[in-house]
Amino acid sequence: MNLKRAFAALLPAIGVCAIYSVLHAQSGTLVSVWDGVYTDEQAKRGWPLYNDYCLDCHGEELEGDAEAPPLSGGLFIANWDGLPLGDLYTRIHRDMPLNKDAGKLSPEVSADLLAYILSVNHFPTGHVELPHAVEVLNQIRFEEKRKSRR
Repeated sequence: MNLKRAFAALLPAIGVCAIYSVLHAQSGTLVSVWDGVYTDEQAKRGWPLYNDYCLDCHGEELEGDAEAPPLSGGLFIANWDGLPLGDLYTRIHRDMPLNKDAGKLSPEVSADLLAYILSVNHFPTGHVELPHAVEVLNQIRFEEKRKSRR
């Protein structure tokens, strides 16, 4: 039984190491949201969470309203263009939902919500889930357009 607990405790660390390996395997090449930094399964988990925590303010189509900014489309993408993905994750994790429950989302829920937002904005999926470690997310750039690699 202790072996199972030890393995379960190591799984998050193994996931972070896998993400670091993927990021650094590109040897100096900037990793972006165009490199498949979340999984389809993770985005699917984010959809009902979005409905629970975000829909009332940001709308069904993530279009936002007079008080809440959009989470999809050109304005959203332009606002986050060039920033580390960790900034968007931190905004979700620390400040949302914008009510008495702000800052109460778990790291996993915040990462799943971010994966859902990336999927709605048509960024490609990958084989490794988006982590909830800000230091890893800060190595991924939110980019409006796919940049060519040399």
